[in-house]
Amino acid sequence: MEHRFAIIGGGTSGHINPALAIAGTLNDGFAKRGDTCKFIFCGRKDGLEGELIPAAGYEFVDIESRPFPTRPSVKLVKAQISLARGRRQAIEFLKQFRPEAVISTGGFVSAPLILGAARLGIPVMLHEANAFPGRANRHLSKGAALVMTGFPDQESVFSKAKRVVYTGNPVRKIMFGNTYEGAREKLGIPEGKKFVFAMGGSLGSATITGFILSCARKPEFADVKFVLSCGKHNTVEITDEDRNLPNLDIREYITDTNLYLAGSDVCILRAGAVTCAEITATGACAIMVPYPYAAHDHQTYNANSIAKRGGGIVVTDEDCGSGKIIPVLTDLLNDDARREQIRKCAASQAIPDTDERIFRSIAEALGIQD
Repeated sequence: MEHRFAIIGGGTSGHINPALAIAGTLNDGFAKRGDTCKFIFCGRKDGLEGELIPAAGYEFVDIESRPFPTRPSVKLVKAQISLARGRRQAIEFLKQFRPEAVISTGGFVSAPLILGAARLGIPVMLHEANAFPGRANRHLSKGAALVMTGFPDQESVFSKAKRVVYTGNPVRKIMFGNTYEGAREKLGIPEGKKFVFAMGGSLGSATITGFILSCARKPEFADVKFVLSCGKHNTVEITDEDRNLPNLDIREYITDTNLYLAGSDVCILRAGAVTCAEITATGACAIMVPYPYAAHDHQTYNANSIAKRGGGIVVTDEDCGSGKIIPVLTDLLNDDARREQIRKCAASQAIPDTDERIFRSIAEALGIQD
C-alpha cells in the first residue's frame, strides 16, 4: 500500500530539518509494515526550502506566500493577496496529489497549504519544535487532527486541536549512547584535561566566538582545551595569533558534534530547538546563550525549559558578549559534582524514541492500527 503525504515547513532550517526528519521517520515506519510512501514538499522556491528539499531528493512544489506583519500596513494587504493566491494553488495541488494528510513544521509558508487542506477536508498535522510555539502553528492549529510538540506542557496552547502529543524533537541517532569517558577517548582528550566546546550553529555566533577567543587568551585558562566551531559565515576577525594559541582549536564546522557535546566538561551553545534536543540526548553540561533576536525570543523559552529542570545554565547574549559569564564558566570547571548533576538532569529530559512517537501519533491519527 502507498501512503501519500504533503509536507511543508520553511523559511529557516529549524522548520525544514524537522520536516525532512518526519518524512524519513514515516518512510521507515511504513516500510516495516511492507508499505511505501510518496512525499511531496511544498513551499517557496526562492526560500531556503527551495534549496534544501530538492537537494535531499524530494519532489518540491512552489506555492506562493508572504509573511504577515504584526501591524496594519501595505505589507499586510500584499500578504493577504498572496495568501489567497497561494491557497488556490494549494487546493489545485492537493486535488491532484490527494494526500492522506498535510504535515507542517511551521513558518508562514505553511498557511496556504494548511488552509487549502482544511477546505478539502484533508487532515492537518503540525509539529512545533520550540517551547514557545510559532505564530503560524498557533493560529493554524484550530481543528488540526494532531499537534506534535518538541517540548512538554503545551496542551493549553493548542487547546483547539483534536489531539496534542509530546513527541520531542527528532535528532540524529548518533546523539544517543555516548559516554563522557568514551567520547573523550575517541577525541584524544587526556584524562583530567578540562575541555570546553563552543558552537554557535551552522551560521556561527559572533557573541560566542568573541567570548571563546577572549577566554583562550587569558592566562587563567591556559590549561583548558577550547574547541570552537565558528560557523561557515563567521563575522568575527580571527587572527593568526588566535589560530596559533596552543589551547584553542578553531573549526569552521564540526559534523561529529555528538562526541564534542558528550566529551566536553562544559559546552557553550545557542538554544535552538534541535540544539536543545542534542544537549539532552548527549547529556551535555551546557551553558546556553539564547539568540536574542529569535522570533518571540523562543530560544530563551527553549533554554529555560531545560534549565528549570536542572539540565543546564542560561545566560544572556549581552552577559556572554561582555565577558560577565567568565565566573560561571570558571565555577563549573572547578566543580565536578555540579557538572555531573547537570549532565544527569539534562539526560533525564531526552526523548530517545521520538521517531517512534511521531510515527505512532501520525498512524493513530489516520486510524492506522498495528
